[in-house]
Amino acid sequence: MKEPSRGNNGFWNSFRQGGVPSAIASMMGTPTAQQMAFLRSLMRENRRPETLRTPLNELDAVVFDLETTGFAPQHGDEILSFGAVRVMGGKVIEEEQFYTLVKTRNRIPEHIAELTGITTEMTQDAPQLLNGLHDFMSFVGGRVLVAHASAHDKSFLNAALWKTSKVRLSHRVIDTMMLARWLEPQRSGYGLDELLQSRNIEIKGRHHALEDAMMTARLWGAYLDDISKMNVVTLSDLYHHLSHA
Repeated sequence: MKEPSRGNNGFWNSFRQGGVPSAIASMMGTPTAQQMAFLRSLMRENRRPETLRTPLNELDAVVFDLETTGFAPQHGDEILSFGAVRVMGGKVIEEEQFYTLVKTRNRIPEHIAELTGITTEMTQDAPQLLNGLHDFMSFVGGRVLVAHASAHDKSFLNAALWKTSKVRLSHRVIDTMMLARWLEPQRSGYGLDELLQSRNIEIKGRHHALEDAMMTARLWGAYLDDISKMNVVTLSDLYHHLSHA
């Protein structure tokens, strides 16, 4: 899908290619052995039990999205970009964002380039997968992750973590699609566009990882407003209700 036009094409092109410091975490990276050790350590240590007791209105989380070349990492589909933004409770901390492209091994299919706006040429000077993954996980730290239809993103993260560091994602994850199914079971569809429209959240730059993460973060905030009116206080409470939905 073609993105809406931007008033400053130079800025947007620079943003897409990793040229806007305020939207991007450092892509310098550390030596490969250190990156792998960091990822392994993070996966061992981040799943603290006290996180489950955290009130949702105080939850420190990262809302993220990936753009990929398809749906099957086990069949060679690749991550094209990482986008993420930090949230505290339902508040989006817009100055704490992450975005990077990832260098691909294969040419990006034309229909994916049209959908995402990311071409093979744009990724050639981007970080390698391990570097991009390391920087993304450095931004995430031990925070809870939030994503829409998270199974897709988790499958690619797990494939990338295993390929680069022989570890699996161990972070706690909240899926806004699951929240929508629980809060609004009468809906006929739970696509991101439909849910954004239902909450009067402006849709712009769809299929750009950072833009999608920002919109999902606002959706998460809207759902937290609903949840706050229910007897659901902590992350543990939320998981309990979702498991019985």
